[in-house]
Amino acid sequence: MKWLLILWGGPVLFLTSWYTLSYNDINFGIFMLSREANDLVFQIYGNVLGIDPKSIPPLVARAMIFDSFIVFGLVALRKRKAILAWYRNRRAQSSTEAAARTSDVSLSSAP
Repeated sequence: MKWLLILWGGPVLFLTSWYTLSYNDINFGIFMLSREANDLVFQIYGNVLGIDPKSIPPLVARAMIFDSFIVFGLVALRKRKAILAWYRNRRAQSSTEAAARTSDVSLSSAP
């Protein structure tokens, strides 16, 4: 499971970092982080796919969000027993706190 998160998170972090730095032209003297490289990469992808280059970043973002839901769903599926135990523990704590509050209210209003 650790490797799944690493192999998913690494490329997502890399792509998001590259896109953010190159879109805002924070290049530190590296051409690949420049806005020109960003435009060139999406122009090439647009020509290969036959679509407008400006429509590619939202498509990539939606694909990353969809993949993230799948990965977190797999993690939740693997950890479902621990998640259910945590949820039941929280529900039990909140019900005992609510019972304590109602008993305090009834005692404080007694003559």
